Amino acid sequence: MKLKRYFWPMVATATIVLSVWLLLRELRGLSLEKVGDSLAAIPSPHWALAAGSTLLAYAALAGYDRVALLHLGKRISWWFITICSFTTYALSHNIGASVVSGGVVRYRAYSTKGLSPAEIGLLVAFCSFTFILGTITLIGLVLVLDPDIMLRFGDLLPITASRATGVLLLLLVALYILGSVMRFKPLRLGPLVIDYPSLHVTLSQLAVGVCELLGAAGIIYFALPDAGNPGYFIVLGIFLMSFSAALISHVPGGLGVLELVFVMGLPDMADADVIAALLVFRLFYLILPFIMALVVVMLFERSRFRSEASEEI
Repeated sequence: MKLKRYFWPMVATATIVLSVWLLLRELRGLSLEKVGDSLAAIPSPHWALAAGSTLLAYAALAGYDRVALLHLGKRISWWFITICSFTTYALSHNIGASVVSGGVVRYRAYSTKGLSPAEIGLLVAFCSFTFILGTITLIGLVLVLDPDIMLRFGDLLPITASRATGVLLLLLVALYILGSVMRFKPLRLGPLVIDYPSLHVTLSQLAVGVCELLGAAGIIYFALPDAGNPGYFIVLGIFLMSFSAALISHVPGGLGVLELVFVMGLPDMADADVIAALLVFRLFYLILPFIMALVVVMLFERSRFRSEASEEI
């Protein structure tokens, strides 16, 4: 039991150490001065576009909760959903273990709106699946339209296998949509029963899942210089690979994993420029939202404490 409890923390720690070691090997000779020069060279309009991409990403993340509540048939104000979703993802992206940390924040928030623990658990699972659906859709499109992208990471997959994998992923998405249209019987995975949502909910899932990833990748793209830039579509593909690898590794914030995959995937760009763009991504997508989320949590918990104290009097 103790081994199971410490397994994922040990895996995450080992991944961080390995990723940082490999990254340092890739970045031999890179100085902080070069990274600073790359940051200073980012034009002001590109800073604004990166900030706008961040707003798009977090607006779509609020859509995750909105669509899940629509599926559950619950009506909650858009403002409350936005604050709850923002806080949830800002914390889970930095802390890691997104299902656990996100579940705690959502339970504290949505229980005040009358949702039962079972409904909140379903909401968390639905939001996680929405992210997976968006990721599978975009990875499938990238592999079908530009299978050569896998060559950037060595001989992981031949071009024909890359395109075939992309087609398979898109077929899975199509099957899910078809299940919503035809109202297939619920999927039963042991004690878990998954109902196909309505077509409106399914299409909304696809929209918010895709938009969130497009926005997050846009932060990095706009922070990169024009020299050696392969274009948004390639940056998006590399982002999907790196973000997926970071989630699988259970490393909080994808520390070291994101950087390693991006440096490997953009060999024609200066390492300092790539690292600078990823610093912008971490600032806009991780650090600033994390600070804001901590303030929200403190204000919410203070409000709950005062409310509970007044009820006891």
